[in-house]
Amino acid sequence: MSNDRIDVPPGKLAAVVTSLEMFSRPLLRPEHLGPDWHLQHVQQPDLGWFRDLFRRVGLNWLWFSRLQMSDTSLASIIHHPAVSVYSLQIEERDEGLLELDFREPDVCELSFFGVTQELIGTRAGRWLMNRAIEIAWSHPIRRFWVHTCTCDHPSALPFYIRSGFTAFHRHIEIVSDPRVDGSLSREDAPHIPIIS
Repeated sequence: MSNDRIDVPPGKLAAVVTSLEMFSRPLLRPEHLGPDWHLQHVQQPDLGWFRDLFRRVGLNWLWFSRLQMSDTSLASIIHHPAVSVYSLQIEERDEGLLELDFREPDVCELSFFGVTQELIGTRAGRWLMNRAIEIAWSHPIRRFWVHTCTCDHPSALPFYIRSGFTAFHRHIEIVSDPRVDGSLSREDAPHIPIIS
């Protein structure tokens, strides 16, 4: 058996991306409701507000795609009538992001999902996932899907599987390191070394 090795050029990142899906609403897993947790549907999100929350939720996992978009490109997604953006609020502070994309007929993509660093380990992610499942399957869909990668939280993939998703595809993605081009700070995601 041969081993294929692909060198990753300096200034680039390589991630293994796993796509997962479900075809029926699963039983919701037991959850904990924290004090003052509230899910807020954000209609026509302000672009600055969205980028701030996106950055705070994703900076340790190198979320950068929406930070590099022009205002027009970002607005065309998050202001689309078939895209729903939600915030997990705690005492009126936005501490979690949920984006559901229904633009493909009969399908919902869990486009972005996560909580800020302060909420990791508090079961806020489980609570938010249960809301995502309820909202997605309240629409007439046949498929709910998501993708995650090896830059994400190490528990992300098993979390999605425990939530009822099944992996169906895997690929390798090579992208420019957003800490090299300035989209993110060089101090973000210190567990992933910068090679420049």
